[in-house]
Amino acid sequence: MRVALLVRWLGVVLLLTLLAPGAAWAMPGFDAVRAHWQSSETVLLSREGEVIERVRTDATVRRGQWVPLAEVSAALRQALVLSEDKRFYEHSGVDWAAVSSAAWANLLNRRTRGASTITMQLAGLLDEDLRASGGGRSLAAKAGQALAARALEQGWRKDQILEAYLNLVPFRGEIVGIDALSRTLFGKAAHALDAREAAVAAALVRAPNAAPGVVARRACGVLRAMQAQADCEALDFFTEAALKRRAFGVTDGMAPHFARQWLRTAHAKGERTPLSAPLQRFAGGLLQRHLRELRGRHVQDGAIVVLDNASGEVLAWVGSSGSLSEAPEVDGVLALRQPGSTLKPFLYAQALAERRLTAASLVHDAPTQISTAGGLYIPQNYDRHFKGWVSVRTALASSLNVPAVRTLVMVSPDAFFAQLRALGLPLRESGGYHGYSLALGAAEVPLLQLTNAYRALANGGRYTPPALRLGQPAARPVQAVPEAAAFIAGDMLSDANARVPTFGPDSVLNTRFWTAVKTGTSKDMRDNWAVGWSARYTVGVWVGNAAGGAMHDVSGVSGAAPIWAELMAWLHRGVPSRAPEAPADVVRAPVRFAAPSAEAQRDEWFVQGTQQALFAIKTEAVDADVASVEARNASEKIGVNPLARGRILAPASGTILALDPDIPPRHQRVWFEAAGAAALAWRIDGKPVGRGARVAWLPWPGRHEVQLVDAAGTVLDRVRLEVRGAGLKPPS
Repeated sequence: MRVALLVRWLGVVLLLTLLAPGAAWAMPGFDAVRAHWQSSETVLLSREGEVIERVRTDATVRRGQWVPLAEVSAALRQALVLSEDKRFYEHSGVDWAAVSSAAWANLLNRRTRGASTITMQLAGLLDEDLRASGGGRSLAAKAGQALAARALEQGWRKDQILEAYLNLVPFRGEIVGIDALSRTLFGKAAHALDAREAAVAAALVRAPNAAPGVVARRACGVLRAMQAQADCEALDFFTEAALKRRAFGVTDGMAPHFARQWLRTAHAKGERTPLSAPLQRFAGGLLQRHLRELRGRHVQDGAIVVLDNASGEVLAWVGSSGSLSEAPEVDGVLALRQPGSTLKPFLYAQALAERRLTAASLVHDAPTQISTAGGLYIPQNYDRHFKGWVSVRTALASSLNVPAVRTLVMVSPDAFFAQLRALGLPLRESGGYHGYSLALGAAEVPLLQLTNAYRALANGGRYTPPALRLGQPAARPVQAVPEAAAFIAGDMLSDANARVPTFGPDSVLNTRFWTAVKTGTSKDMRDNWAVGWSARYTVGVWVGNAAGGAMHDVSGVSGAAPIWAELMAWLHRGVPSRAPEAPADVVRAPVRFAAPSAEAQRDEWFVQGTQQALFAIKTEAVDADVASVEARNASEKIGVNPLARGRILAPASGTILALDPDIPPRHQRVWFEAAGAAALAWRIDGKPVGRGARVAWLPWPGRHEVQLVDAAGTVLDRVRLEVRGAGLKPPS
């Protein structure tokens, strides 16, 4: 039997000797192999070219990046050659001395390393037909592998063969290639492996799935071949610990949530993202630091997004507080949360654009109740105090709730809902569903879209979607908010003096450079926001709890605002931010206020045609003053007050009325209520129905438009409603 084995081995040797010199075995070139290599991870690069995230996208295998031979530690190269192919640099693909030794070892029934060289093993990795099966290789397969190795040696350099082998060889389980091995078992790059780690890696090539003790013994032999005086005493413990590690996680980097969103858009691997690595790193650390300070107030989660005003590119995307969170996988940038008062700037901008209000118009911050289909709606301010008659500028900058609800009554929930959708906010329910609470942020929105809506205000009311791709072609902007209204809203949000009634004179929102910012807190203190912009950046911050739990004693200026302010300061540490230029249809004019308002005289911005000199609530004490101003304004063809034009208070636009057949028709009246001009008249579908501030109407089925007109027949306001059910025919 042993003689037969020797004859077979000698036959293989003879076959190789005869065929190898003239054999032509089709093997791919080195460049083709490297180009075909695909990592099981997608690597995301920052705009600066720095690796910011690795995301596993192939669950069947674990392969890292292709590592050039120059970036592999010298210890590993030495260990691998000593372990697998001592004469690697001497032979031409087949180690004839090893073949002869293996043949005699088989004849004498002795254990041997085998005759496969690194080049022969590489040939098996490149060609499936040459790989060993479960029962080992046949003599014909060995011969083919040897021929392929000779072909590789003729077309490849030795350094290329060793580089390809290190990147293609399986090490243990699903791990293929030196990059995956180094990062998974040793938590470092291949260039940093020391002699002990290199010895373990070389031992795994020979026995990928051996027990830790077996791997350690083989590693000890390799280590002593490298260093004669090597100490193997602790190698068992080291090897066992290394084989248990899985440091190369599903994601590895500083932007895991952004990476998931990036992969959903199917961008090319290796393409640079718009994220700035220094900014992303700073924002993540800043969020964690502030949340640690708030830990005693039941605040675990937060999120940050930074947008470039001009391009819309996402410069930073911090989706969670990481280790501080009980739900770190939840992406706070995309999660739907109640925005609180952060929707108010869009509401006031809409009222300015519709000329219902000006920045100097007086609104009443006092207890009120509003009739709704679900009962009485009674809005409250955050501090439970009321400021009386204040200007719109003060109402917005100081985030007063009652004036915002009164403004929404003028604009109507449905119209405001349409405005928010035009700004890209993905509201799921209608304006009628939320009612007047929509003014205080009852709907749910993601931080990304909310921040981008503020970016639209920064860009003069022009909306474009945020860009996740570096250099992404800009979408055609949509004028979601008139430029004049967007400018005035931004100016009010930048006014530190107007914030004083609520936030005091030393608010954290007061930056040393120009910014416009708004905070918000949702119902029951579940969400806290700070969103605002400078000349170059728009920054949005959310803090709260991913599980929805309420925070303890966290306000707009103690939760998200300090993070926003510090991040803005970092962004502008060497970059100035100046106030924008006023659009052509915006004018600045001096204004003064009469009692009971305590507003100081100032210069104010107006949409062209709405400016006036005095703002007052008509009382006997101020009638004479108002009359003189009215006369002057009339000569200038300027209205006394946009509120004097008249507005419909009830019913709200979009109201649906159902007639009850069991109730006599004369008892099913709908009351129309208005405020504003003294001489008011009402029309239904263009037909007059009555005069005065309050008129009763006998409804009939169908869809109708209700118009409020002045004495000259000019339409001051309009709402649409629908009546369902049986009723009387409309009067002729």
